[in-house]
Amino acid sequence: MKAVILLVAILTTSLVGWSVALPSSPSQTPSIEDLETSLSQKATIADLITYAYKQNPSISAARKAWEATIENYRVVTGYPDPQLKFSYFPEPIETRLGPQDWSVSITQMIPFPGKLSKAGELIQADARIGRLNLNRAVRDVIMSIRESYHELLYIQEAKRVVGQNIQLLEHLRKVGETAYVKDRTTLFDITKAQSQSAQLRYDALLLEELELTENTRLNAILNRSPDADIGKLEEEVLVPIALDLKGLYELAEANQEEIRISEVQVEKANANVDLSRYQNRPDFKLGVFYGSIGEPDIPQKPLDAGRDTIGVQVDMTIPLWFSKNKSRLEQARAELQKEEAKKKVRVNETRTKVHALFFRLENARRLIELYRENLLPQAVQSMEIAETWFREGQSGFSDFIETQAVFYNFRLSLARAHADYGKYLARLERLVGRSLTQGNGASLDGAGKAAK
Repeated sequence: MKAVILLVAILTTSLVGWSVALPSSPSQTPSIEDLETSLSQKATIADLITYAYKQNPSISAARKAWEATIENYRVVTGYPDPQLKFSYFPEPIETRLGPQDWSVSITQMIPFPGKLSKAGELIQADARIGRLNLNRAVRDVIMSIRESYHELLYIQEAKRVVGQNIQLLEHLRKVGETAYVKDRTTLFDITKAQSQSAQLRYDALLLEELELTENTRLNAILNRSPDADIGKLEEEVLVPIALDLKGLYELAEANQEEIRISEVQVEKANANVDLSRYQNRPDFKLGVFYGSIGEPDIPQKPLDAGRDTIGVQVDMTIPLWFSKNKSRLEQARAELQKEEAKKKVRVNETRTKVHALFFRLENARRLIELYRENLLPQAVQSMEIAETWFREGQSGFSDFIETQAVFYNFRLSLARAHADYGKYLARLERLVGRSLTQGNGASLDGAGKAAK
């Protein structure tokens, strides 16, 4: 019964679960050097996310774009630069007080009161959008890390499954060869066992290549060298979510960055409608003029001859073209209606995506429970029966091999369901904008423990 004992050990190993809850942020984040050392030894999601937050170029680009928008506020809300004008006359202009040699003036444009503050509201909206874009970039990176993390967990689990099945098949092959010597099985059955062993070794090579490819993808997200070492991944316990579809819809509409950006775009369009009204108001220009007057070359000079001139300038634009002003306002209103429609589209698209991911998540959960509670225990029992019947001469060696192949496929399917659950949960949490498992003590592995 050596094969059955090995099967029980394999099944017990496969029932160890994985957690997909986001880790809490440490009060003091470690340095990049410390993280490099940690990742090369044993990688956790918390370390991967911390590393990416510091190094990922997409996050850095979004952060700098947000900072640039903030700095633009003072540019837009500040007064235009004053204008300095200097005039020199090679042939002085004769005036009653004498020839005017040169003049200088300085003027300042003053927008209609309230126009700059309304323009500032647009920049404030852009700054909020920049902050939301930064949040979106962070969440996108976190989702990509968690997807790659669970894919690597699947590959590592699949490698363990392949290795254990190679050992099991080697044991079965030896049993079959002994039976062949005793004329209890056929050469075809022995060849079939050898063929399956070769297929498993090919699977092992393929998984090695897939692991290298996924490591390269994860290193690219972290902005590391493609061949940088990533240590053994920390296994986690899968945690079910406690919300229904209605609750997920509400969370997504309240937290998802794309929807919140659409809301800010609507507010920005509203502010632009108000600004368009101010654009139809006049702007003002105030200035000071100074002219240099020389001594007049006349016999009878006036008492104030040669006195320099000083003047005050006041200019005002005239918003005379009413059709242009009306079109400017109608354009802003059309933009507002467009942004309101785009928000509705975003909400509808998000609900559709949430529903699709929720279905896939629930399907992965059901598959995990199905394989843990029913199929894997039944496969172990079938192998035990097949080995007993084979030893007693009631069935052939080929039946024994077939039950082993079914068990192997079930274990890979369980590992695939684990990875899919983690990946779909990461995508769903990206859509709803928050963790769905924190504070939930339930575990998908609880039901599976009964099958040990």
